[in-house]
Amino acid sequence: MSDDASAAPRGPDGAPHDRLAALAHDWAAAMVSNDPARIAGFMAEDWVIVSESGISTREQFLAYVESGELTHSAFRLVGEPRIRVYGDSAVLTARVTNTAHYRGERFDADEWTTDVFVRRDDRWLCVLSHITGAART
Repeated sequence: MSDDASAAPRGPDGAPHDRLAALAHDWAAAMVSNDPARIAGFMAEDWVIVSESGISTREQFLAYVESGELTHSAFRLVGEPRIRVYGDSAVLTARVTNTAHYRGERFDADEWTTDVFVRRDDRWLCVLSHITGAART
């Protein structure tokens, strides 16, 4: 897969699709930067993430990054994301592989993620991320 988001195929929704595809790749790069402000730039104030451990808020997630308890050394989309735009809302689903360290312990993950975006003031911001482990075949 190319890290160049401009190489993503143009979707049925045209410009919004292309912008969201680029955002997915940019957000992955922000995660590896481990910069809470850069990561927060992709999230709405009311963003939450749902995982096997439950629901975490934007504040909780960014606090882990800020403290250094959570870091990412790799974060990559596998293939191109599936994107559907519904007016000022969009759903982006992608397979992601990442390497993270949480409280000093390394985790390698292969996950499916679904992100819900809303357009606010001409910007796409994520309001919800849901992750689930990919089946091992």
